Amino acid sequence: MSCMEKYIKGANFADTGFSYTMSLISGKHKMVILYCLMEYEPVRFNEMKRYLGTITDKTLSSNLKELEADGLVSRTAYSEIPPRVEYALTERGESLMPLLNQLVNWSVENMSGIMTSRKRYADNNNAK
Repeated sequence: MSCMEKYIKGANFADTGFSYTMSLISGKHKMVILYCLMEYEPVRFNEMKRYLGTITDKTLSSNLKELEADGLVSRTAYSEIPPRVEYALTERGESLMPLLNQLVNWSVENMSGIMTSRKRYADNNNAK
């Protein structure tokens, strides 16, 4: 057994920083919610729902609660009629934005090549 085999057998992905980070931002909507807040904060619930498009109230509410629990998003409720609630990034949430911007920049730089690869892959696999 090689040294690498011994190492990987004892490793646990769930214990890594990568796994923890992904647990904070994974899911279909969390990164989009964070991006929306980065661009437009503060944002009201219904404004965010319109921005995201196809998301249920329950799912948006759940995602916002999770992001709030993790300290990435703040929720401010105003004692008004009708009630008004706004969401914004916390300092911790703002510290994540340069990383999300790097992902966006990487995507923009590589989009054309990825589309070419996908087309080539589809062409090669549909021909069989």
